[in-house]
Amino acid sequence: MSDWVDVVTADALADGEHVVVDVDGTEVAVFKVDGQFYAIEDVCSHDGAEIASGELQGDEIVCPRHGARFCVKTGAVRTAPAYEDIHSFPVRIVDGRVQVREDRWD
Repeated sequence: MSDWVDVVTADALADGEHVVVDVDGTEVAVFKVDGQFYAIEDVCSHDGAEIASGELQGDEIVCPRHGARFCVKTGAVRTAPAYEDIHSFPVRIVDGRVQVREDRWD
């Protein structure tokens, strides 16, 4: 099991903002949406490129290359050309710090 990784202070991001961090060798995009934090792998399942630089619309991130949409809360694909979900990661707040953990290898 991997350790929790500090990402940012809970008050550092405004709603609609994000930060990308390395969590055990994986690029993870952490978004703040409606006061809550969510983390997904920073990769489009359609073409393998980063996705965090896309436009956030509500709880969806729009791939900047081909327009696929994913839910940042769950990683679920919402529109083609992608057909596979993006992995989402557990997020918690401890002592005012947002933390993320790589859970795929537990």
